[in-house]
Amino acid sequence: MPRPGFAPRWAAAAGRWGRRLLALLLLLLAPGPGGASEITFELPDNAKQCFYEDIVQGTKCTLEFQVITGGHYDVDCRLEDPDGKVLYKEMKKQYDSFTFTASKNGTYKFCFSNEFSTFTHKTVYFDFQVGEDPPLFPSENRVSALTQMESACVSIHEALKSVIDYQTHFRLREAQGRSRAEDLNTRVAYWSVGEALILLVVSIGQVFLLKSFFSDKRTTTTRVGS
Repeated sequence: MPRPGFAPRWAAAAGRWGRRLLALLLLLLAPGPGGASEITFELPDNAKQCFYEDIVQGTKCTLEFQVITGGHYDVDCRLEDPDGKVLYKEMKKQYDSFTFTASKNGTYKFCFSNEFSTFTHKTVYFDFQVGEDPPLFPSENRVSALTQMESACVSIHEALKSVIDYQTHFRLREAQGRSRAEDLNTRVAYWSVGEALILLVVSIGQVFLLKSFFSDKRTTTTRVGS
């Protein structure tokens, strides 16, 4: 038989570990203060769309973008600092990534342009990461090293970040592939209709041509008397 008081002590210890594990999981899943903007938007033809972000000097930032649908899947991109100095400029890019460190405080502007296209609108995705994610367990006020559970949480957190990146990448590829497939399906449908019309016209022409070969030709003769 269990000793008196053993079950309550065991239940209390289990409760403490459960609360600690729950707190660690909430900390693991909570978003950090590092700023990140992920947006997918429509960019009409002959249009330009700009976005603005306030950044502190010395902050490391990364801009990633990709054209999901439209035309040749390309777009112009331009990034400027608060003084209007061009930090990044690319023309007709399908996707790209640019990392920089803010040299001064202020509002940074980045624009996507589809002004070179006259009738095709685009769907553009971008991810603007400002700063880096802080550690799950800051070391400023810590006296001891990370426990085994905390180290496992850090590893899981890094793995989850990688999973999120892979999911985003494959979602974009799936959307782009679906757009290409729908565009190809539309072209095949138009081509099939055109082929059917051409076959119909050729068939009718052949019928009339064969009919003209087998039709009786009546000739009339006229005698001219002397």
